[in-house]
Amino acid sequence: MPTDATPAPVERLEIQVGPHTYDALASGPADGEPVLLLHGWPEFADSWSAVLPALGAAGYRALAVDQRGYSPRARPARIADYAVPELVADALAFADSQGAGRFHLVSHDWGGMVAWALAGAHPERLKSLTVLATPHPDALNRAAAEDPTQHHRLDYVRFFRRDDGAAEAALLADDAARLRAAYGGKVPDALVEGNIRRLSAPGALTATLNWYRAPESVISVPAGRITVPTLFLWGSEDMALGRGAAESTGEWVDGPYRFEALEGASHWLPEEVPDLVTPTILDHLGQYA
Repeated sequence: MPTDATPAPVERLEIQVGPHTYDALASGPADGEPVLLLHGWPEFADSWSAVLPALGAAGYRALAVDQRGYSPRARPARIADYAVPELVADALAFADSQGAGRFHLVSHDWGGMVAWALAGAHPERLKSLTVLATPHPDALNRAAAEDPTQHHRLDYVRFFRRDDGAAEAALLADDAARLRAAYGGKVPDALVEGNIRRLSAPGALTATLNWYRAPESVISVPAGRITVPTLFLWGSEDMALGRGAAESTGEWVDGPYRFEALEGASHWLPEEVPDLVTPTILDHLGQYA
């Protein structure tokens, strides 16, 4: 498949899963090999804006979805509704909606946690797995237990897990100054402003923070051992996820595995360095068509 083709058009879709309607972006021919892209926090499907049309131009049918809590019509009220098994079930349903039996899964940040869990529980559904930034949950758990620096890097998660409204108030105060600061100046301004606008809607930020609140503890994401072909990309300047967890992730992968540390890159890989991650993703997908 070509890797230097003119970017393909991007379509807007709606996907119905049970009582919920999800907003989505898609690119590429309807009969192309399916690729599902899962975004992180505080992002939406358009965090993949630079990656999606390149996948479409390469002949894939690429789908990126505003996930549970991010789509206004998929915003259940209970924290328990944001548990990882629910998020995994959503991802499988997104693939099902496109008629995809087996598919490639590409993910970032919290989407990466969902992807690790999906790959561990449903390897038969995946042709390949790509994770940006997020180490395997067990690698991150071990690093947080053994390395005080990594433990404290996750203090923001402990704050987000409070369900008393303190996190929402702090993030949105002063014209969402702390929420803006989370992007570290690495995400294009237009995307940041769009994210802030959508997350400022009533109930939106709480719904997205419920992803952090639903697990029993800070990193209690069931993932298990990974047998599918896996690509893991990590930025050396990631402020939340340190080198120890990143470099040890391969210990939990039994299938073909490729790890690349992107020196000088931060956490926001899909938006910050799409010119680096996109060719690497395409190369990985092409090996496991």
